[in-house]
Amino acid sequence: MSIPQVIRTRLTELTGVDHPIVQTGMGWVSGARLVSATANAGGLGFLASATMTIEELERSIEEVLERTDRPFGVNLRADAGDASARAELLIRKGVKVASFALAPKRELIEKLKEHGIVVIPSIGAVRHAEKVAAWGADAVMIQGGEGGGHTGAIPTSILIPSVVSAVDIPVIAAGGFYDGRGLASALASGAVGIGMGTRFLLTSDSAVPDEIKRRYLEADLAGTVVTTKADGMPHRLLRTEFITELEQQSGVKHLLSTARRSLEFKKLSGLSWPEFVRDGAAMKQASGRSLAQMALAANTPMLLKAGLVDGDTQAGMLAAGQVVGLIDDLPSCDELITRTVREAAGYLTAAAALLVH
Repeated sequence: MSIPQVIRTRLTELTGVDHPIVQTGMGWVSGARLVSATANAGGLGFLASATMTIEELERSIEEVLERTDRPFGVNLRADAGDASARAELLIRKGVKVASFALAPKRELIEKLKEHGIVVIPSIGAVRHAEKVAAWGADAVMIQGGEGGGHTGAIPTSILIPSVVSAVDIPVIAAGGFYDGRGLASALASGAVGIGMGTRFLLTSDSAVPDEIKRRYLEADLAGTVVTTKADGMPHRLLRTEFITELEQQSGVKHLLSTARRSLEFKKLSGLSWPEFVRDGAAMKQASGRSLAQMALAANTPMLLKAGLVDGDTQAGMLAAGQVVGLIDDLPSCDELITRTVREAAGYLTAAAALLVH
C-alpha cells in the first residue's frame, strides 16, 4: 500500500502515478513482479520487452494487469523489426505508457498518442531531446554517464539543465539516483522526477538471484567499468573477473564467442533467419552502428541473461550504475519509494527554509 501523494509534478499528472519515481526497463530484470510492485507502491514501472518475444511480452502485460490496477509502462526497442506489432499490443492491452531506449519514428509516436498512450523516449543528448520533442513525445528521460548499461559521457548534473533549457516537455532524470537527496536535487534542477535502475534491481521484489544481489552489494564506488568490448558500444558494468577477461580477449577469440552468442540469441528470440537478418538490418539503420558492432550487439542479451538470470558471474555480465557503491540494503519497492519520497520532501522543505522572506 503506497503512501499518499507527497510531491506533485508534471510526471505524476501526465502518467497518473502518485510519486515522481520511475523504475527503468532493465532487460531480464524488469519483469511483471518488479513492475507491479513498483506500480502498487505508487511509482511508474516499465516492463523491459527487448529480451522478450512478443508472446512473452503479452503474458507479462497480462500478469501485471492481474497484480495491479495502477498505471505502468512498457519499454520498447524502437529499432526492432516488430516494433509496430508490439505497439499494437500495448494499444490492445490498454498499457498507459511507452518508453524507448532509442528515438522512435515520428509515425510510431503518433500512432501511440492517437490511442492515449504517453510516449517517453530515453535520450542522452540535447539534440535527441529536441528531435523527439518536435515529433510529439510527451516527455523524455535523460541518462547521464553515471548510469548503468549503455551510457554516454555527459554527467547527469550537466545533462539535466541543458535538456530542461532546450525543450518544453517534461524531463525525467536518470543516472546516479538512489535516494531522496537525488530526487530533491533533480527536482531543484528542473526535472519532473527520477528514473532508477540499479536501485530497483537491488530490492526484495527483484527476481535477480540472491547471490547476484550480494555481489552488487559488495561493490564500492570504483566497482563499475565502462567498456565497448561487450557489444561495441559504451556499456557500464559491474567490474567482475569475466569483464576483465573480456577486455583482454584476443580479436579471434572475441569473434568466435560473439558468433556463438549471436546464434544463442537467435534461438532464444524465436526468430527465423530472415527475421533475424531483417531485425539486425533495422537496428543497424536506426543506430548507425557498423556491421562489426551489430555482430557484437547480439552478445548483450545472452551475457546479461547469464549474469542476471542464471547467476553466472564467470560467463555473464552485470549492468550497474555507479550508485551501486552507495547501496547496502534490499528494501521492498514500497519501502524504497516511501523512503525516497519522504526524504526528498524533507530536503525540499529544508531548502525552502533558507529563503529570506
